[in-house]
Amino acid sequence: MSSPSLCAATCSTSLRLPPPILRFRRPGALASVPAARSAPAVSDDLVLRIAEQLEDSVAASSPLLDPLRSASALSLLSTRWPTRRSNEAFRFTDISYLRSLPISLPSQAPALAAPSSPYPSYIHFSDGVLTSTSGVHVSALADLPPGPARDRAAAVLAASAEFADKDLFYDFNAIGAKDVAVVHVPEGVSMADDPVHIMFSYSGNGDGSMVMSNPRVLVLAEKGAEVAIVEEHFEVGQEDGGCYWANPVMEIILEEDAKVVHSYVQRQSFEAAHTKWTVIQQSKSSKYEFVEVSIGARLNRHNLHIQQLGPETDTQLSAFHFLSQDKQIHDLHSKLILDHPRGLSNQLHKCIASSTGNAIFDGNIKVNRYAQQTDAGQETRCLLLSPKALINVKPNLQIIADDVKCTHGAAISGEHDPNALYFFQARGIDVKTAADALNFAFGAHVINKIPFKPIEKNALAQFKELLASSRQE
Repeated sequence: MSSPSLCAATCSTSLRLPPPILRFRRPGALASVPAARSAPAVSDDLVLRIAEQLEDSVAASSPLLDPLRSASALSLLSTRWPTRRSNEAFRFTDISYLRSLPISLPSQAPALAAPSSPYPSYIHFSDGVLTSTSGVHVSALADLPPGPARDRAAAVLAASAEFADKDLFYDFNAIGAKDVAVVHVPEGVSMADDPVHIMFSYSGNGDGSMVMSNPRVLVLAEKGAEVAIVEEHFEVGQEDGGCYWANPVMEIILEEDAKVVHSYVQRQSFEAAHTKWTVIQQSKSSKYEFVEVSIGARLNRHNLHIQQLGPETDTQLSAFHFLSQDKQIHDLHSKLILDHPRGLSNQLHKCIASSTGNAIFDGNIKVNRYAQQTDAGQETRCLLLSPKALINVKPNLQIIADDVKCTHGAAISGEHDPNALYFFQARGIDVKTAADALNFAFGAHVINKIPFKPIEKNALAQFKELLASSRQE
């Protein structure tokens, strides 16, 4: 059946009518939900309309996704559209842009060819549709043969249905994902020098609607395995900037002694919306290294959720956001939960806001009672390059354990260190050139952490170009 159009404003349909989402619930999936979890008779017409469109767009999917889809469908029955007044997690984040245009969905047959990758192992999504995979440890969920890898993926997806910290974007992805790309690295296998390049290309359709896509990736690193992930989100085939809504989810499972190095670059159209979830689970003695560079999209919301599930677990997080356009919004919401002894974590967040951009950082580190001898650090540093730009930061530590070493700091500045400027001037360099150099070095500090030169070089070049255009404006 054809997908119904989506109103930009909330419609006046009576809530006493049967909730639309129940119409497309699978009988088998519905029967598997315990009676105690039945949703209250509270709904949101806009949320249900989007959910209905997503469900209608997925004619068939792997049965392994049914528990996740069923739980998210049930959850959306009682989920309201978040606003700055009604939802604390969105207090500083205006997502009304998502309501400004009708929603459409991509076709099953992407018109554009897959971009080339410098790496032999890669995954390509085009407008959320999984089009190609390459590499011995890379596969679509539907193509996984029966065996341990398939069973493990099924168990993870079933457990994802119980994810307590999710929001409506996570649920939209669960309902709208047509397939899941699976990166499975067996026990003891090392792919640290041969990354898996995951490319998400977006194009929109140019008809005045916002094309919504819901790609999903699952990474399984077994005991002692090592893998590097390079994740890129970018626009293709548009000259003036495509209008679309990217809503990806990536789940990464690290078993004992596993290591994952994760680089994430978001450089999308300045007319695009990007709402992303990254969910990490770390077992004993595992190590997760994450570098984020976000320089595109008009609305960018990243939810980063990490849970340490064993002792002696190491988590290293670095993120850089650059807002160069009018009305651009970038939001990083991170949550790190430490539950076991001798955990180690360090988080660095850096941001530059110019023009009338609005940057948000909400970083939560929770050190629970049994996470003794934890060493956790968090730092956020931000630059305001325009008097009309806005930055809201909310770094916070929740410490219940009593034998810990925890530090945090936050700084927002509208000018550079005068000693640094004097250093340049003493060597004959004018203030404007010195400020440009300091701005570039501020962001390059994080970008240089990307361990793969082609990706790092490209991100640096784009950042430098946007910095120059922002200064001219």
